[in-house]
Amino acid sequence: MQLAVIKFSSEDCGICHKMSFYDQKVIEELDLQFIDVKMQDTATYRKYRKVLLSQYPDKSEMGWPTYIICDSPEGEFKIVGEVKGGHPKGEFRSRIQKVLDAVGISQSP
Repeated sequence: MQLAVIKFSSEDCGICHKMSFYDQKVIEELDLQFIDVKMQDTATYRKYRKVLLSQYPDKSEMGWPTYIICDSPEGEFKIVGEVKGGHPKGEFRSRIQKVLDAVGISQSP
């Protein structure tokens, strides 16, 4: 299983921008693929839209940013968890790790 974390964010979101200073690094340290999707980037958004809409059909409950952890994001994907909103670096890592632990995947930095 090769898990990816898809970050759905907006160019206009201050918290999303702040998280960008460390989110990709944390994800890669956990040996996960990082995919950055800005809602304004229509080509990239279209590619991963089905993943987002399967979790948030009308986008009303998503946070800024929303990180969706899934297997095979470009094919027959399976969502295994998510982290919503802005968090300090350590807490962000803990929340991602908690999702991995819940699905029985041990990743270590």
